[in-house]
Amino acid sequence: MSDAPKTDDTDVTVADAEVTEIEAPEVPAPPPGVPITVNGETVHATPGRMLIDACEDAGVYVPRFCYHPRMTPVGMCRMCLVEVDTGRGPALQPSCMLTVSDGMIVDTESEATKKAQDGVLELLLINHPLDCPVCDKGGECPLQDQTMSYGPGESRFIEEKRHFEKPIPINDNVFLDRERCILCDRCTRFAQEVAGDPLIHFIDRGNNTQVNTFPDDPFSSHFSGNTVQICPVGALTAKPYRFKARPWDLTEIESTYPNAMGDRITIQSSRNEVLRYLGVDSDAVNWGWLADRDRFSFESTMNEARLTAPLVRGGGLGAPDPAGAELVGSTWSAALAQVAAALDAARVNPSSIGVIGGARLTNEGQYAWAKLAKGVLGTDNVDAQLGDGIPADVLCALPRATIAEACAPGGTVVIIGTDPKEELGTLYLRLRHAAIHDDVKLIELTATETGLSRQASMSLRVRPGDLGVVADAIVRGDETAEIGLTSTADIAAAHAALNAADQVTVIVGSGSLAEHTALTVEAINAFASRSKVKFLSALRRGNVHGAIDLGLAPGLLPGRTSLEAGRSWFNDKWPTTPAETGHDTAAMLAAAATGKIDVLVLLGADPLIDFPDPELARAGLAGARMVVAVDLFANDSVYAFADVVLPAAACGEKSGSHTNLEGRVSAVRQKVTPPGTARADWMIAAEVAMHLGEDLGFESSTEVTDEIAAVSPLHAHATAAAIEDAADGVLLGNASTGGPARFVWQDLGAPSPATPLDRYSFRLCIDRTMYDHGTLTLSAPSLAPLAAPGSVRLHPSDANALGVVDGSAVRLSSKRASVEGPVVVDARVARGVAAIAHNHAGLDARALIELDAPVTDIRIETL
Repeated sequence: MSDAPKTDDTDVTVADAEVTEIEAPEVPAPPPGVPITVNGETVHATPGRMLIDACEDAGVYVPRFCYHPRMTPVGMCRMCLVEVDTGRGPALQPSCMLTVSDGMIVDTESEATKKAQDGVLELLLINHPLDCPVCDKGGECPLQDQTMSYGPGESRFIEEKRHFEKPIPINDNVFLDRERCILCDRCTRFAQEVAGDPLIHFIDRGNNTQVNTFPDDPFSSHFSGNTVQICPVGALTAKPYRFKARPWDLTEIESTYPNAMGDRITIQSSRNEVLRYLGVDSDAVNWGWLADRDRFSFESTMNEARLTAPLVRGGGLGAPDPAGAELVGSTWSAALAQVAAALDAARVNPSSIGVIGGARLTNEGQYAWAKLAKGVLGTDNVDAQLGDGIPADVLCALPRATIAEACAPGGTVVIIGTDPKEELGTLYLRLRHAAIHDDVKLIELTATETGLSRQASMSLRVRPGDLGVVADAIVRGDETAEIGLTSTADIAAAHAALNAADQVTVIVGSGSLAEHTALTVEAINAFASRSKVKFLSALRRGNVHGAIDLGLAPGLLPGRTSLEAGRSWFNDKWPTTPAETGHDTAAMLAAAATGKIDVLVLLGADPLIDFPDPELARAGLAGARMVVAVDLFANDSVYAFADVVLPAAACGEKSGSHTNLEGRVSAVRQKVTPPGTARADWMIAAEVAMHLGEDLGFESSTEVTDEIAAVSPLHAHATAAAIEDAADGVLLGNASTGGPARFVWQDLGAPSPATPLDRYSFRLCIDRTMYDHGTLTLSAPSLAPLAAPGSVRLHPSDANALGVVDGSAVRLSSKRASVEGPVVVDARVARGVAAIAHNHAGLDARALIELDAPVTDIRIETL
């Protein structure tokens, strides 16, 4: 036995334990995504992402011609070939057709890749004309750029190139130069996949392959201008822009187009003249697309008929001399003094002042006029909808969906009262894509087929007058109901689809001009009674949603709050607020017709053309003691009745913000100077107030924006800085963020019974088309010829019963009046319905409308 001292094993063990308790450093989690190697550097790509996009995300640009992120990849041009090793060795593969995979090794700069790119460009240039100096695409052409970056230094081809007639018009505004076409398939894919108008396609074979339209069938699409923008060469050019400028002559700014969608655009100009609008790829809104009506409307801002200086009627108001019948030029000082004098005399009785219109204005212009009318003059007679919208309090109370929510994969969308293809072009494109690619189920309740009927899961024909009852039956699942043209089977199927949906978005428009708004509200009420239902407004007037949010409606104050709920809040922020709820457009015109309106202000409004009752519009404008118009053009109402006309700035000529149909506020930016002495609308309101001895409290559009954010809790986050910094704008919330209470939806009960239709009558439907005789359309030379003549559209069975064919002349008669027009036989119209487009030459059916009746029934007789 050893005499050595014993060791305390316990102490050693404890010491060892203390050593082992030291924590090892945490290993950071790998970044999310699929690891790939691009040119020797490891990056993490989103699973399922195309390799061409993953490389660009990593900062490596891969050249391409045919690839477009908003369309199906086809691998046509082969320009995007890169060397890829997926574990079987490196090989050239088109990066637009390959999704990323774990461990993929990509080399975009290898000798094989460069040789392939060089060869592709040499083949493309064999027949391509070297006419860059006269080509509209010169200076912004991907083929030019990529030839310089990746192509051969010289051509080995000495033979004669291929020749075609050049250019050929494929529609009124798009020209095709087939010699320049590189067969990338972008235009044909857009026409078929995006627009749903497959009227341009590949024809012939081999060396003779070309893009063209079908014989005697033009590319008659509402969206044809998009093919010009996405064409990677100068094969497709736009007539309004051809030979107008070079890219290096242009300067540009990003802005918002003043339509209800709030499409993001780039405004390009040269020498203080707007020459082009281009779509910006906003993921939240328009995806880079534009409707042709909007794309080519820039021509109207440059029209020689633009108002450039104030006008007054004759030698002054009430002038006895014959010259008093004419509008003559004036100065701003004199014109504003006349307006201010009339308003000052009238504001002792605020109800004698009315303001109609305002949807054309920016948010800042709308707020300035709302503050002037309601906060200074004290009148609540303000209405931006002109009698063809949805009651503002109803719209404010609805839970709103975003465009992205409506188009979310697997959702259900109900469309009532609108044809998005005709009224809201880019919304149509988004919904069509959602239905085809994202399994969104569309349910239509409309009087005529729409542009989305072919993609709809259910397309129910509902006669005007039946909408509220049909919607209520669908929501309740009333299997015994058979209403007009809607069968019990249709109702049961639609009810089952609603029950199966996790989330429903109801897209609601203003419907027929001849159908009372109450029927649309009844349909809204039916769907609002369900849980998990949101709404997306399809009101078509430019910035009408901003107008309502900022108080340009009777009974409303800025922030979607009622006059009663918001009075105490705004009394601390404005000089005053209206004492009582005011009139809408119909009531204002009726009051004016009886001499109760002293001053009637038209903010970009033309009641003679836009209001559903032209007789009442004429009587109201004639009865008002003074009519003040703030507009871009002297429209029909201005010519006939305005006493003072103040010229306003148009799109591209003013700064501010715009609110779209989902409540998204985005920046509006000035690019050119307004013509003459035209001014921004907010500035005109401020100067009128100044002549009244009042101060609206702002001196720039930025100050107006910030005041809106300060006084309206709904806009609290939409400051000028926030809007300027947000690429896709600032989305206004649904929930209240303090301040006065907002509207809350209340169940309105059961709808009114359907209005019966006798066998000898037809239900009148007055709908809208993309191209009509509106002032801005007629002021754009490229758009003016596109509006079809007015006609009565009848279902073939109805036309057969009447013994009429296309072109037959008929007389339409209601209890009020009779009008005459030609017939167009159209299977897309429901049986028993006479459909007439609003504001088309040769046939104005508004005289037939019984304004206070739920619907208007007419008789048709042949002539």
